[in-house]
Amino acid sequence: MTDNKAYAPDTEPSRSDSVTRTESVQSPPSYNTALSLNDFNSKVNLTEKDQLSLDEAAYNPFEHRDPNGASAGGALAHLLKSSLGTGILAMPMAFHNAGLLFGGIMTLIVGFLCTHCVHILVKTSHNICLDAKVPALGFAETAEKVFEYGPKKLRPYSNFAKQFVDIGLMATYFAAACVYMLFIATSFHDVINYDVGLKWNVRIYVAMTVIPCLFIGQIRSLKFLVPFSLMANIFIVITFGITLYYMFDQPLVFSNKPLIAPAAHIPLFFATVIFAMEGIGAVMPVENSMKKPQQFLGCPGVLNTAMITVVLLYAIIGFFGYVRYGDEVRGSITLNLPQGYWLGDTAKLLMAVAILFTYGLQFYVPNEVLWRKIQHHFRPERHNITQILLRSGIILVSGGIAAGIPNLEPFISLVGAVFFSLLGIFVPSFIETVYLWPDRLGWCKWKLIKNVLLGIFSLLALVAGAAASIGEMINPKDN
Repeated sequence: MTDNKAYAPDTEPSRSDSVTRTESVQSPPSYNTALSLNDFNSKVNLTEKDQLSLDEAAYNPFEHRDPNGASAGGALAHLLKSSLGTGILAMPMAFHNAGLLFGGIMTLIVGFLCTHCVHILVKTSHNICLDAKVPALGFAETAEKVFEYGPKKLRPYSNFAKQFVDIGLMATYFAAACVYMLFIATSFHDVINYDVGLKWNVRIYVAMTVIPCLFIGQIRSLKFLVPFSLMANIFIVITFGITLYYMFDQPLVFSNKPLIAPAAHIPLFFATVIFAMEGIGAVMPVENSMKKPQQFLGCPGVLNTAMITVVLLYAIIGFFGYVRYGDEVRGSITLNLPQGYWLGDTAKLLMAVAILFTYGLQFYVPNEVLWRKIQHHFRPERHNITQILLRSGIILVSGGIAAGIPNLEPFISLVGAVFFSLLGIFVPSFIETVYLWPDRLGWCKWKLIKNVLLGIFSLLALVAGAAASIGEMINPKDN
């Protein structure tokens, strides 16, 4: 065996020496410990900050949309239908108030401006959704968030911005719903009374129109309105085809049509075109309902495809409708179609049914706004019956207004001129300016200059359109 003593030191170290030696071996210097700990904490903090930045950059509002939302085709159908309403039927009258050359050029320009304003509204909404980390925002909510995240002096006005947009949307669309009812009733009145020999008052047809509106008005999902929009678009295309047939069934005479109308008539042209083209209230609900909202903007995109189609149809119907009927053109081009002929009657009835199918989309926007404001006053289990009663009551009131005031066109032109010029042009340009303020307005602040010009144009359209509409109310003319 090996003797361990042979390896033992000659003298055993003292306890103090042992402790000192052990501490010198096992205990690292104090400054090394402090440095290592600080470095570790610093790395942890840096990692948390980097992760937070990555989380902010990684948030994509589009990824949080409803996967069962509307397709691009469905959104296109909704957007086309929201813009192709009764306004397009009045485009020949608009050209009558503008002249062939001026009307054609300005229709294209106004169409471009309307498209641009919708584009900047949707783009700003996408940007503020990213800032606020929410999947989607409506028109009013976009205005609210832009002010809320905007310059400090404007933040207290965020709720006012939201309420302004909401009230404007409700007033405009509820009033337009009355026009839809009256248009449907008048179309059936003209055809049935003439062909059958009845002498029923138009108010009877308004009462009958209320019945299908009560059912269509109960639809609360844009997805279920897609079939109605598609059918309405088909009926409108057929009606346009018949209308174009009657436009060209005789030689067109251009010689007696002015290129530029008298200046006093120009405001009526702008009021009609802006009211007809602007579907601003339906834009955000349609965009928010898409499962792939990135397809809404861009080239070609849902928006560009819809607006190019709308502007071309407006220009064609307006130009050739005025050339065909001249000074005899009426407020709706279908009213100029010959009575007693099956083809002309078919066009009138198909257009009436198309507008009836459009009523659901027209009715959807203001009801969504109104219900959002009042739903908290009712218990959840009462929401369904409350919505049914609310929608039915509004439809009945709309029918009563349409029956009580058979000539609503000047009143609706006034509402459209005021609210569509503000909501469709002024508000989007103002919202973009607030969002980009103060250092993202482009080279030499060209976006600010552009938006100021848009604001001036919208205010001029508001004043001129309102004055012309009031003039028509006071001194109605037989067009």
